[in-house]
Amino acid sequence: MELALIDWIFIGAFFFISLLIGVLIARKSGKDVNSFFLSSRNMPWWLLGVSMVATTFAADTPGLVAGIVRKNGVFGNWIWWSFLLTGMLTVFFYAKLWRKSNITTDLEFYELRYSGKSAAILRGFRAIYLGVFFNIVIMAGVCLAAIKIGHVMFGFSEIQTLVVASLVTVIYSMLGGLRGVLITDFIQFIIAMIGSIWASIHILNLPKIGGLENLLSHPEISEKTQFFPDFSQPELFIPILIIPLAVQWWSVWYPGAEPGGGGYIAQRMLAAKNEKHAILATLFFNIAHYALRPWPWILIGLASIVMYPDLASLQEAFPDLSKNFIKDDLSYPAMLAFLPAGLLGIVITSLIAAFMSTISTHLNWGSSYVVNDFYARFVKPKASEKEKVLVGRISTFAMMILAGLLSLFLEEAQEAFNLLLQIGAGTGLLFILRWFWYRINPYSEITAMAVSFLVAIFFFANNKMETPLLTWESHWQLVAGVIITTIAWVAVSLLTKPSKQETLASFEKLVFDEHGRFHHINYKILAFLLGISGVYSVLFGTGYFIYGDLLLSGIAFTVSLVSWGILIKIWKKVI
Repeated sequence: MELALIDWIFIGAFFFISLLIGVLIARKSGKDVNSFFLSSRNMPWWLLGVSMVATTFAADTPGLVAGIVRKNGVFGNWIWWSFLLTGMLTVFFYAKLWRKSNITTDLEFYELRYSGKSAAILRGFRAIYLGVFFNIVIMAGVCLAAIKIGHVMFGFSEIQTLVVASLVTVIYSMLGGLRGVLITDFIQFIIAMIGSIWASIHILNLPKIGGLENLLSHPEISEKTQFFPDFSQPELFIPILIIPLAVQWWSVWYPGAEPGGGGYIAQRMLAAKNEKHAILATLFFNIAHYALRPWPWILIGLASIVMYPDLASLQEAFPDLSKNFIKDDLSYPAMLAFLPAGLLGIVITSLIAAFMSTISTHLNWGSSYVVNDFYARFVKPKASEKEKVLVGRISTFAMMILAGLLSLFLEEAQEAFNLLLQIGAGTGLLFILRWFWYRINPYSEITAMAVSFLVAIFFFANNKMETPLLTWESHWQLVAGVIITTIAWVAVSLLTKPSKQETLASFEKLVFDEHGRFHHINYKILAFLLGISGVYSVLFGTGYFIYGDLLLSGIAFTVSLVSWGILIKIWKKVI
């Protein structure tokens, strides 16, 4: 593919602006750890909410969604749509608690909630486990998408793509800290949405597609447009709908959808001006993430079936790309090859923006763990603020290198997605209950992490064997992981001593108000249900509108309006 001059101008201007932001705010962001990792705790909800959405709008996300649509149809997206329940739980039950804790990273929670050396050990272990190892796995999946996009768009090799895509991101992340990430995220999200919507419109009007109506009536497409799987086929509806809605959302730890909040979502809440801004930021994130973003990717995924009906046709189109990378997620960048000059530059810029927003967030979040929860806590407690910022910048650079290397060993976006789900299987309920059930202690968390990780490694190795020991489908492997891990950490919680009473009392006084832990619980539950109803109604209403079913679209949007109207009326009771 050859890019025109105007395409290169768009791409170059975006790189320049991103670098300029990092340079301009480097001094302000680098004065201390609070500025570098939390932007001095004065960020408004709208900027934080957009940043959350931009981070989850990774370069691999459009490919993941397009690949899911190709394999299972639109209803296949329930594998991640189900996490809306997790998100709304965080909005109405946990966002306020996180902001009131006034900590720098969510790992500081451990020494607020638990007592003794075991709490400190847990904090240090989680800093390396999540901030380095787990974080690198996440970023490797994003780098994998960049490799495929780089080859399709520029003809780059794997190494060329990683060097070009990572260099600018690392520089502005090292210089600008969280403030730089938030500002660039805002710009990147706007570009990414414009690019994806515009690209989907152009692709639908390609001669071979023939417009939206022709696409939806295509025999290969019509059976893939349903929002729900066929309930007469348990092999479809059980793994795609029932298990995600009944088990996955509350039991699995997944980046951006942690039960009870955590990771970079918690980092954004901790950077908010106050508790109200933390709640609004997380609410906006869930609305935009689930209801506003997916449809351009879904439509391009459907259109790709017409242009590239199978993997063989993708291999034929890109013969120089390694066979290991010829998977359904390649269909998204492959479809962008049909875009004209100018629009192609905007869309490529949007994908670069998606890559950079995700990687920069994970670099800043991961290095915050390394600095605050490992280096300053255990290695050099008396380190100066400038020294800690320097360590943060060095760890940022190192993690980018390691993530790029790991990406060379992955093959498909959904492979990384499933691996992350399995590693987090069974830990979710612990993160929900640890704020309220005081039997949970550091040994509970260590058990949950260790058991879930060992189960995930077993299944991963088992699946790679020529003759597997177990031939379970991935969804039953997930359920097995949830059951084994949950039994293990609950048993440990009951068999070991809880934290000291004075620690528990101090924690409760800090994060809960004078009315107690369950004040207005009935309104919070109602708000949780209304939020779910409101978002899903917008998601399906938009889909029905695209499909041309105005009656069902109108009903869905009416349900959404009623849901948001009631929520606004009870809002003061909720916050």
